Amino acid sequence: MRRLRCVVGYDGTDYSGFQVQPDQTTIQGEIEAALERITGEEIQIHGSGRTDAGVHARGQVIHFDTSSHIPMDKWRFVLNNQLPDAIVIRSVEEAPESFHARFDVQVKEYRYCIDNGPVADVFRHRYADHIRFPLDVEAMQEAARHLVGKHDFTSFCSAKTFVEDKVRTVYELTVERHGDEVWVTCRGNGFLYNMVRIIVGTLVEVGQGKRAADELADILAACDRERAGKTAPAKGLTMWEVVY
Repeated sequence: MRRLRCVVGYDGTDYSGFQVQPDQTTIQGEIEAALERITGEEIQIHGSGRTDAGVHARGQVIHFDTSSHIPMDKWRFVLNNQLPDAIVIRSVEEAPESFHARFDVQVKEYRYCIDNGPVADVFRHRYADHIRFPLDVEAMQEAARHLVGKHDFTSFCSAKTFVEDKVRTVYELTVERHGDEVWVTCRGNGFLYNMVRIIVGTLVEVGQGKRAADELADILAACDRERAGKTAPAKGLTMWEVVY
C-alpha cells in the first residue's frame, strides 16, 4: 500500500460541499468515484478540512491509500482525465504512512473576494460577492486587528456549530484593495463552521459605516452569534493554502 498526498483545486459552485453526503454531488464523492474507476478499489480520501456548498478551493489537500502500481509521474494526468472540469488535481506525491491531511495541518489560509466595482464583473460572479457601494478598507483593517490572536470565536460561528471548544487562533487577518476587488485573507490553526464568512460579513458592515471598528472587540468578548454581522455568501470564499 502507498499513501498519496494531493493538492486539489475546485470550483464549488455546483457542489454540495467537500464531504460526501447522501444523494448529493460532492467533491469527495467525485474524487472517490474517479479513484474507483482508475484502480478498481473502494478508496476513502481524507481532506485537510471541509468546505461548505458553494465554497471553492485552490489548495485543498487530501490523502488516500492505494495498492495501485500506477507510476507517480502518471497519477496527476490519470486522475484529471477522470474528473469533471470543475475539479483539478494540482499535484500528487508519495507521503509517509504517518501523514494525515487533516490532523497534521499547522496553518490554513482562506481568502474571501469582494467585487467592489460599481457594476458586477461577469467573469468573477462565481468567485466574488458583488458589493457596489464603496467600502472603507482602512476601517475594515482596523477592525480586523481585534480578531488576531487566540480567542473564543463563539460570536463568529454558526449556531449550528456543535463543537464545544470554540477557541481558535488567528495568526493573520488582512483586508486589502486590489483595484475593484477587496480581499480578506485569514490564516489560522483552524476555523469553526462559517467562521470566516461571518468575520467577513461583520467587516463589511464596518466598511459600510454600519459599525465602528472597535466594536469588534466587544462582539468577540460577548460570545454571542447575534452580536456579529451577516454570513457572507459562500461564493466569495476560497480555501487558499494549507501548510504542514
